[in-house]
This record gives sequence, structure tokens and C-alpha cells, in this order.
Amino acid sequence: MNRLEHLDKNLVDELTRAAREAVRDELRNELRDELREQTRKQRRKAALYAGAGAAGLYAGAALALAFGLALALGLPGWAAALITAVVLGVAAHLLRDAARPSAGRPSVDTPSTTSAPEAAPAAPVVPERPVSPPTVDATRAGGVDPDVPHRPGR
Repeated sequence: MNRLEHLDKNLVDELTRAAREAVRDELRNELRDELREQTRKQRRKAALYAGAGAAGLYAGAALALAFGLALALGLPGWAAALITAVVLGVAAHLLRDAARPSAGRPSVDTPSTTSAPEAAPAAPVVPERPVSPPTVDATRAGGVDPDVPHRPGR
């Protein structure tokens, strides 16, 4: 009989191991499929953003060309190109400065304090320490002294 108990224990251990591996494999496969789906969606979104960026870049180039050609109607070609380059350089500089926080201008992370005048921070209020410890009145409410025996009816 002792040998059968040993076999039963080995069988239970083997079944437990097999069930654990089956569950682990099933979870791994489900997780892999879910990650594949999410990755596919993210790749598609990234490709669409890249396409939008490229189209925006070409639109900006076409706008700069149109600006330069409009200037070239009244100026020599080299002057129109130079003015267009200067305008684009100034725009790039202003955009860079707008994106970078400076010391005088609060960033998105720091709260704005420009609406109120700046004042020195107030010193913390520290309560004064009493000179002598407070005394406790020995009588309770109603004038009853807890040390004096209480007589009913009085």
C-alpha cells in the first residue's frame, strides 16, 4: 500500500507540472498575439504620422518657394532667395525659443506667478512656548471635586 501512495504522489506532481506548463503556454500565446496586434496598430499609426510629417515638410517648402517667387517679381532672384532664407531663419529661431523655457518665463511644469506681485516668502509661524506649564483645575464641570467623596442626595 505504501508503494501506491508513492505512485499517487508522483502522478499528482506530474499532473500538476503538466497543467502548469499548459496554462503557461496558453498565457504566453495569448500575450504574444495581443502584443502582435498592438504592435501592428502602433506601426500603422507611426507610418501615418511619418507621412503627415513628410507632407507638411513639402507644404512648407512649397510655401517658401511661393514666397520667394513672389518676392522675385520685384527683386533680383538672389535677393528674393536671401529674404526668404532670413524669414525662415527668424521663424525657426522664434519657434526654438518658444519651445525652450527660459529663466524669466515659467515653463509648463512650473506654476505661473506673474499675476501676483512677487513677495518674499513669509517666515513660518512658530508658537511661543509658555513660561510655566498650564495648571489644571481640579474640579469638574458642575463644581464637583473628584478627590472629595461624593455623597448621594447632597
